[in-house]
Amino acid sequence: MRGWAWAKRLYLGLIFLFLYAPILVLVLYSFNYSRSRGNWAGFSLRWYGELFQDRAIMGALGNTVLIALVSALAAAVVGTIAAIGIYNSRGWRKNLLINVTYLPILNPDIVTGISLMLLFIALSFPRGLMSMIVAHITFGLPYVVISVLPKLAQLDPQIFDAALDLGAPPRQAYVKVILPQIMPGVFTGFLLAFTMSVDDFVVSFFVTGDGVSNLAIAIYSMARRGVNPKINAVLTLLFIAVAGGMYLIQRQLNKSAVEL
Repeated sequence: MRGWAWAKRLYLGLIFLFLYAPILVLVLYSFNYSRSRGNWAGFSLRWYGELFQDRAIMGALGNTVLIALVSALAAAVVGTIAAIGIYNSRGWRKNLLINVTYLPILNPDIVTGISLMLLFIALSFPRGLMSMIVAHITFGLPYVVISVLPKLAQLDPQIFDAALDLGAPPRQAYVKVILPQIMPGVFTGFLLAFTMSVDDFVVSFFVTGDGVSNLAIAIYSMARRGVNPKINAVLTLLFIAVAGGMYLIQRQLNKSAVEL
């Protein structure tokens, strides 16, 4: 049994090594003074200093965070309302709505990107920051819906009726009773939509306009001329921010679970 437990720990360790070794290499070389990845010239914050002086990268990073936050918040609100509507549907309508919700997730990104581009052109919708936000809301919605639906399914089916019997109006019953119960699912959907927005390149590439780019597009443009060490620096900062945010969120969720 001890040998089997050792083997399981080794297997788990190899999985985490496989997942995080590339990120650790990226973080390590962000502190390399040399531009060459094959030559370690000593520990330095050179590329972080140059990063904050690069207006193109900092502008793209600002656009990325702005687009991700706005689109994820909008997707969380609209997706939660949509999930409640789907959950309250019955019969073939409910099955149809669920299947339609899954389609954008299974759909290739290039199809979504070109479709949205053609839609914006047909509507004469100016392509730029606003078109990117609308596009990111579109592909972020399904992730919120599929995160909220399981939480709704776990609720006592009589809890909403009980709130109405106690005198709460329908809107107040949803806000005061239902929403707190499904909030973990809403938050999970928000995080998924935020992550997908930060990570997106294909859809953003087709719906953006002149002079507007997110971090993925900026990195793609820079990588065509060779990997710049400033890319390692900005991705390291992004990884630390996401990891720190996830730690704080998980800590808060654990605290809330203990209080309940």
